[in-house]
Amino acid sequence: MTIKEELAANLREAMRAKDKPLINVIRQIENEVLVQTKSPGFTGEIDDDLYLQTIAGYVKKMRKARDEFEAAGERGAANAAKLTFEIDYLARWLPAPVDEAAVRELVRAAIAELGVADPKQVGRVMGHIMKGGADLDGSLVSQMVREELGA
Repeated sequence: MTIKEELAANLREAMRAKDKPLINVIRQIENEVLVQTKSPGFTGEIDDDLYLQTIAGYVKKMRKARDEFEAAGERGAANAAKLTFEIDYLARWLPAPVDEAAVRELVRAAIAELGVADPKQVGRVMGHIMKGGADLDGSLVSQMVREELGA
């Protein structure tokens, strides 16, 4: 079953159950996919790869927004909870995140491989790590590179 088919089935079930939060997140993903397909220069197909890319981008935005709502304290608690639900629901289609210990090992290995000791070389190390293709959180990698280089 494709992601599109799975989302459609989940949407039908959510509509029967009148599950507004689930209906909203599924419709939002469908809307995000539609926006991408209608954008100038889109030449791909509407397939699982497009859905995975769209879900990953959406989850990344929602994590950032959730962090901002959580920083607002009690005023943002309801919105943070809503975004947590959306992130948790969509996480089933995303690869498991790399844990902090593994990221730190990647950072140390990259620094050793490049022979970098200057804190001004953060960008070089970041570029080396991020082009490796692993699904990494760029802000976490940046933080750890800075820590390791003493920047």
